[in-house]
Amino acid sequence: MIPQLFVEKIDLGDGRSITIETGRLAKQADGSVVVRMGDTMILATAVSARTSNPGVDFLPLTVDYREKFAAAGRFPGGFFKREARPSDSEVLTMRLVDRVLRPLFPDDYHAETQVMIQLMSHDETVMPDALAGLAASAALAVSDIPFYNLISEVRVARIDGKLVINPSREELEKSDIDMMIGASMDSVAMVEGEMKEISEAEMIEAIKFAHEAIKVQIQAQYRLQEAFGKKEIRTYEGEKENEEIYKKVKAAAYDKIYAIAKVGSAKHERGAAFAEVKEEVKALFTEEELAADGDLVSKYFYKTNKEAVRNVVLELGVRLDGRKTTDIRPIWCETDYLPRVHGSSLFTRGETQALATVTLGTSREANQIDSPSEQGEEKFYLHYNFPPFSTGEAKPLRGTSRREVGHGNLAQRALKNMIPADCPYTIRIVSEVLESNGSSSMATVCAGTMALMDAGVQMVKPVSGIAMGLITDGEKFAVLSDILGDEDHLGDMDFKVTGTADGITACQMDIKIDGLRYDIMEQALAQARDGRLHILGKLTETIAAPRADVKAHAPKIITRTIPGNFIGALIGPGGKVIQELQKATGTTIVINEVDEQGVIEILGTDPAGIEAVLAKIASITFKPQMGEAYEVKVIKMLDFGAVVEYTAAPGNEVLLHVSELAWERTENVADVVKMGDVFQVKYLGVDPKTKKEKVSKKALVPRPPREEKKE
Repeated sequence: MIPQLFVEKIDLGDGRSITIETGRLAKQADGSVVVRMGDTMILATAVSARTSNPGVDFLPLTVDYREKFAAAGRFPGGFFKREARPSDSEVLTMRLVDRVLRPLFPDDYHAETQVMIQLMSHDETVMPDALAGLAASAALAVSDIPFYNLISEVRVARIDGKLVINPSREELEKSDIDMMIGASMDSVAMVEGEMKEISEAEMIEAIKFAHEAIKVQIQAQYRLQEAFGKKEIRTYEGEKENEEIYKKVKAAAYDKIYAIAKVGSAKHERGAAFAEVKEEVKALFTEEELAADGDLVSKYFYKTNKEAVRNVVLELGVRLDGRKTTDIRPIWCETDYLPRVHGSSLFTRGETQALATVTLGTSREANQIDSPSEQGEEKFYLHYNFPPFSTGEAKPLRGTSRREVGHGNLAQRALKNMIPADCPYTIRIVSEVLESNGSSSMATVCAGTMALMDAGVQMVKPVSGIAMGLITDGEKFAVLSDILGDEDHLGDMDFKVTGTADGITACQMDIKIDGLRYDIMEQALAQARDGRLHILGKLTETIAAPRADVKAHAPKIITRTIPGNFIGALIGPGGKVIQELQKATGTTIVINEVDEQGVIEILGTDPAGIEAVLAKIASITFKPQMGEAYEVKVIKMLDFGAVVEYTAAPGNEVLLHVSELAWERTENVADVVKMGDVFQVKYLGVDPKTKKEKVSKKALVPRPPREEKKE
């Protein structure tokens, strides 16, 4: 017996629609839905523990997104035919959903919570990541988990000047905007995407357009919730509170923290001063009181610290390090720091430092993408590493974190559209964050720009980035340029913007409060543009333009296209020709067949080796033209002629028959030519009788007059 189903439909207004269904699958989860668009189907489930773990003072939320290969009718790659660790694209989708959901749970809800989203059926015309946020929120909507402010996410693109919601991948390739927006009915909570140098006004327009579509999707969730029968929200044990302890901590700490915050100091100096105040506060309590309520003392100290620091900014316009709200920290840069890499740079802004390297390679080094929803390759990619020493900590290394994947992706999107379309190289940037106190991803963008130019990559335009913050009490607000790590933790917004002098190339925004006004967002973008241009000026002071060529020790890449029927001759039987050629010339040769043509990439550091490969290619593909004269060299003597080699194409041999040596009858080939002789011959095409190519030496000299016979 099929259980009762509850279905809601969302009309996208262009003939496409999305449906949300509940009641059929995964009924033991606290909430489950199936979201469908076209033939793409996503199952989302939400489960939360009934009790919290003692001592946990945060929300242990896990958002997991997985794409099943069966959804696309494919087998997983690799030896074990089973889905394994999540791909980068899956991790990025997890982050997109997590960043919108997490701030909207009650502050005092600390139960283990898991939202799982699975792609169960894939339609190539529908990009599933744009549906993940809707599915997650809908699963929470039909559960009894405390989550009061429903959300959704959409992708917005602009194709031929028209904004489009949730385009297909094919449509997205024609777009100059690719943004994911996450929002509630009242407020935008998350923005992430890439653009082709759009203006701040165009970005705001796209966000507003997306928000209107999100409101329609949230209304559908409320209808589903009502039809299904809204569950009574479960009761839970919130955080313990003690007003007397809070008043005691605040009275002892607020003024001291305020005084430290308004002076302006470095990160470690400030941290030590705050720690000293905390010890003074703890000294006001007995050992028995601390044993019973030490967690509350720490909690209220953090709350007091946050309030005092925020008030210093709102009341005095002074930040923790002494800057004004629009000031950028001191910047110094350096290129060509590492002597043997293909390109390198150091970017240091305040207490944040990134070291970027560039490596150049052939198409063989392209990053292969193989997931149920996307297949292809990237010839430009960026990896971001955030070791614990960058913040002065010692922590175990447990592989690449979700944060590292996300920050690297943002920096990659910021730079990728400034790599020229005709760049022959595969390019890998690696950013090593060596110090961090705010916006290491934007430091990566800046370091990446300089490393690319140092490597001789002819960037279209240099790119810089800046992270903006916000502090507001609901009425007053302050937009902060180039935020510190503490300002990120204590503030209400983290808004990263990258771009050239002419427009925005990427952005990432996370809002921690409800109801961010668009006028505040507009001010943040305008202030970000000023800061971005200031930073861009520092970069171009260090390296004004890309180097004219790659470095002497870096590989040069030359591409050639040959007819497809010559590919086999260049490779040789069992790869013999190409392998011997690579060994002899010290080059790497890659051959790709594209549209029945052979696209050859020659990578090497020795110009002579590259020239030798080009000569071999010219030799193999050499095709003489009828009636043209060519220089040849005798390489073999025969009784019936001489074997000659085209000097312009070594290895290309042809028989010069004895009858084509001279107009006079030739009895002995050696009477006319000798080994090693170089001379011109005329190409006569293919002999119809022998079906072999024919050349002539005599055809290039005048025919002598015939002698008249005597009577």
